[in-house]
Amino acid sequence: MRVAQRLWTERGGWGSPTGAALNGDSSLIFYFGAPQAIADGRSIRELSKLYPSAKLIGCSTGGEIHGEDVLDDSVSATVIGFDHTRVATAEVSFNEWANAYDAGRALARKLIAPGLRSVFVLSDGIHVNGSELVRGMSSVLDGRVLITGGLAGDGSRFNTTRVGTGETARPGAIAAVAFYGNRLDVYHGSAGGWDAFGPRREITRAKGNVLYELDGEPALDLYKRYLGEEANNLPGSALLFPLRVYPPGQEHAALVRTVLSVDEASRSMTFAGDVPQGHIGQLMKGNFDRLVDGASMAATQAAPNADGPTVAILVSCIGRKLLLGQRIGEEVETVADILGNDVAMTGFYSYGEISPHSATGLCELHNQTMTITVFGEN
Repeated sequence: MRVAQRLWTERGGWGSPTGAALNGDSSLIFYFGAPQAIADGRSIRELSKLYPSAKLIGCSTGGEIHGEDVLDDSVSATVIGFDHTRVATAEVSFNEWANAYDAGRALARKLIAPGLRSVFVLSDGIHVNGSELVRGMSSVLDGRVLITGGLAGDGSRFNTTRVGTGETARPGAIAAVAFYGNRLDVYHGSAGGWDAFGPRREITRAKGNVLYELDGEPALDLYKRYLGEEANNLPGSALLFPLRVYPPGQEHAALVRTVLSVDEASRSMTFAGDVPQGHIGQLMKGNFDRLVDGASMAATQAAPNADGPTVAILVSCIGRKLLLGQRIGEEVETVADILGNDVAMTGFYSYGEISPHSATGLCELHNQTMTITVFGEN
């Protein structure tokens, strides 16, 4: 396995590659880029010409991770040449299916083939219920197949996200890359670092990922009380106060949910994943040290036990980026310290993270976490 990385900027275009010399022997390119750069498409078309034999998969972001740097207004590309692993990409349009569950099943069916080991999925981050997407894929794929990935971002604007394989990334798309063969090494980790506060409330009215009431009170009214003046900046300001959700009496299985949009007329809030009626909901808040500790925990879980070059894809939540502010680099630096110098890091800030739950082992949509997937070959 060989790895090279390149960075695109509006002023400089694609800079010189770092790492291995790859061209005709390239297998796969992950790219993560600023929304405007991805919408324009010029950078991705140029990238495809540089590596004509490679399959491409990527998305728009809330910020790009390139090595130990966290950037905006760029495109980060990681080129991989596999020696013993076959890769295949597939894509579906969410608009062609009744719901995200069916779209996930359709995408997974395109990937089934002998030797399937792992799937990395990228999804539109605005219109797709990530929980349903994961359930749909899991219903088709063998339980031993690792599913990781994330929901595309659009900074803190929440207007349009883009995902794609090949040279074009589109709104409403869901794409995946599958890895086949017994020489693939893959590791993963996921952790948050947010603290619950305030009373536990019953989710008394909800449908799918739309929350209407907590303890009989309109959800939007409750959030506005906590946000104060910041309520004028919804939905972005709600990223600083995610919701912890779990079945009664099962706090170990808790998931964190982040807000995608609000509806003033119905006083409801739409989250990136399910908020089941009858579950318990509790507000959360973060602090710098706990979030960085969460990134460190995820890196410890995902640290490769292998020799040779590996690639780490970091998918962290836009809410973490907004809260950490100028200290955002600290969570990436702590991951780099744990993973080591032989790991090429890339990734993005997302509207949702996909990874197995650290307690239950079931693949879930997470919010406000740092999720890491590490690929290598033995």
